[in-house]
Amino acid sequence: MPELIEVERYRVLAEQAVGRTVAAVEAPDPWFLKGGTTAPALEAVLVGNRITDARRIGKLLLLDVDGGPVVGVRFGMTGTLLVDGTDAVGPLLYSPTRRDAAWERWSLHFADGGRLIVHDPRRLGGVTLDPDVSGIGPDATVIGVAELAAALDGSSAPLKARLLDQSRIAGIGNLIGDELLWRAELSPLRPSGSLSKVEVRRLHRNLVRTLAELTERGGCHLGDVIPERHPGGRCPRDGAPLTRAAVGGRTSWWCPVHQV
Repeated sequence: MPELIEVERYRVLAEQAVGRTVAAVEAPDPWFLKGGTTAPALEAVLVGNRITDARRIGKLLLLDVDGGPVVGVRFGMTGTLLVDGTDAVGPLLYSPTRRDAAWERWSLHFADGGRLIVHDPRRLGGVTLDPDVSGIGPDATVIGVAELAAALDGSSAPLKARLLDQSRIAGIGNLIGDELLWRAELSPLRPSGSLSKVEVRRLHRNLVRTLAELTERGGCHLGDVIPERHPGGRCPRDGAPLTRAAVGGRTSWWCPVHQV
């Protein structure tokens, strides 16, 4: 499940495309092109032009192109990026481990013979030309305590649902959300606006640590509680059976003993 950590690794990999000229665009799956984007429109602005930068906002990868166009790539639950055959992440949780050419939803062929590919078995990602990023909140890697407090303040929405709201905080996904709240000792069901100043600071402190540690380990699926997110799973901290429920439309797991 590509979240902030995986998409950042995709961004670093995409830097290998910077400075290279696009010779051809393949978009065999119209469903994968979002926001009115079409294959001819992509060809018109990409072919013959160079990729000038690779950026990330939350879980959105942005490829800047000569002349001003921007291509936005979202990876959904099973999307991966390959550049010249290299994959920056490896097998994803909940995704097939094999590669299939039928799952290559969008790709760029470079004039030097290389290729950038978005591979997505479940087709939950997408490519957009000049995506609107105005509604995306501050990135989770740089959000401060005051910004975090403002994102939560006055809301009766469940805490985890608020953390997953990309318009409030960009980059946190389902796995990071469960790991973060487990570490911060906060229930995902807590009304977001009910956190005290001390709890907000504790949440922010654990956000910084969680992102740093999971980045070092190599992915959002490598958290301490993540292996126990299954029926019969137990809290690694106190051994209590984990609770499972849908929060904000996402399957969530937490410890009913220490997450309050």
